[in-house]
Amino acid sequence: MAFRADPERAHDAAVRAAELAGSSRLLVRAVAARRRDHDPRLAVSVAGLRFATPLGLAAGFDKSARAVPLLSALGFGHVEVGSISADPSDGNPRPRLFRLVDERAIAVAYGVPNDGAQRVAARLEGVPHAVPVGINVVSTNRGAASAGEPDDAVIGDYVTSVARLGDLGDYVCLNLSCPNTRDGRGFFADRARLRALLERLGEVRRPLFVKVAPFAGEAEVDSFLEAVDGAPFVSGFSVNLPPGRRAVPGAVSGPPSAPAALRTVGELYRRMDRSRFAVIGSGGIASGADAYAMIRRGASLVQLYTVLIYEGPGAVRRITAELAELVARDGLRSVADAVGLDV
Repeated sequence: MAFRADPERAHDAAVRAAELAGSSRLLVRAVAARRRDHDPRLAVSVAGLRFATPLGLAAGFDKSARAVPLLSALGFGHVEVGSISADPSDGNPRPRLFRLVDERAIAVAYGVPNDGAQRVAARLEGVPHAVPVGINVVSTNRGAASAGEPDDAVIGDYVTSVARLGDLGDYVCLNLSCPNTRDGRGFFADRARLRALLERLGEVRRPLFVKVAPFAGEAEVDSFLEAVDGAPFVSGFSVNLPPGRRAVPGAVSGPPSAPAALRTVGELYRRMDRSRFAVIGSGGIASGADAYAMIRRGASLVQLYTVLIYEGPGAVRRITAELAELVARDGLRSVADAVGLDV
């Protein structure tokens, strides 16, 4: 019955409900009290931050940081909000969100609609959160009909957002590969642009992750790692959705995205400096086994989103419990000991 509603309206209703519930501290405490304490073997430290569990909420659900108090009480180890741009954006024309029910997936063509860095910053200031919060930033989508912006303007858009939002979360994630905006599709494939962005950012006071799309091959991985090597404030990498299919608008999220995500996590882990960098893996996480496979491929943290559409917030507790069982089954002292075992 719920799937008869328009997907985007259903999503907006869920965010509004979470926002309203999160305005009551008593209700947030009650929700947090219902979740069980996490198995201590799931606790991990990444980039100087402590996470009670590696399982987090991916960017894309709470695009403008409206529901952080409640989301951080649902049992996630971290919550990432955004993507957020310097200026507000309406995103792409509707319809732009589609359910692929047979595959328990969605096709996403939003084009990063959000309220803009200034409004989101005002919303986040002083907001309590029970777990680390990541701020995902992207360049402003000004629409397909707008004139292409010069490099300095696109790079400046990121710099503005990081300057305004960077201190309001626990880490920052640069979304450099949004598949649903014109500038995001391949702008930073030119590594000179990536180096220019990192130079403009200077020193970032929070851990910073760079979100990338699946690579075409090892040479592309190496060129990317070389470009970020000169930025000591980069703490690691996050994995974006692969390009969509011809018959489906936008990028596909959920189980169909898992193979490309696993491959990308493994490629990064194999070739990066593991003493310096960590990987946040996402794509098709719908069970503890999915999360464990991503971790064993090289991810220190994992994120989910699509499974919430099909199962609701109860999936967080289920997946966390399943992951703890797998760690115990293999006799590991910590889930961190599983990172990269299959590489």
